[in-house]
Amino acid sequence: MSLTARALLLDMDGTLVNSDAVVERCWRRWAAEQGLDAESVLQIVHGRQGHATMAVLLPDRPVEQNLADNQRMLEWETTDLDGVVPVPGAPAFMASLAGLPHALVTSADKGLAGARMGAAGLTMPEVRVTAECVGASKPDPEGFLKGAAELGFAPADCIVFEDSEVGIAAGRAAGMRVVGVGPRAAAHAPDVHVRDLEQVRIEPLPDGTLRLHISG
Repeated sequence: MSLTARALLLDMDGTLVNSDAVVERCWRRWAAEQGLDAESVLQIVHGRQGHATMAVLLPDRPVEQNLADNQRMLEWETTDLDGVVPVPGAPAFMASLAGLPHALVTSADKGLAGARMGAAGLTMPEVRVTAECVGASKPDPEGFLKGAAELGFAPADCIVFEDSEVGIAAGRAAGMRVVGVGPRAAAHAPDVHVRDLEQVRIEPLPDGTLRLHISG
């Protein structure tokens, strides 16, 4: 099948970069500190900024504490790159986007995004919307809307690549079509689902449109 778009908006963790091993290590450590069940915590951490996850798990906790723990978590994650690898097909996919309209839209901050993209050997897009750029974490659509605006395209002309429930919800809320990547995405009814990025090929058309070829 194929889809057409003017621009692509790409999540990082779980979509371009497999960082699950680090995410699990860091959140297990935090859960143990709080006396929380790690398995329950790991069910909801993907896609959100850390402080937003903490607010869901500990709703009565002061925001300042969550923000402080979020900063500690970012420090842990930025220095722990063991097991960070590209999602299959991501290197070729990113190489094929060179010079075409695309942006990174991630709940990671600038330092973590740079560390993980570097560890995975992936080219960092020129346009990137990181945690510092938004007032609200996914599932709020702010990040994707900012990415589209910065690239100069209407939301309806953009396709989002996401792996998480909150990311897919954010793309939908932004009025964009969503390609779900990987096993987590399958449960959340994206417009199209792919196992990984080996199933996606980008063809730039003469009028500037991007045609996405999705193989089965």
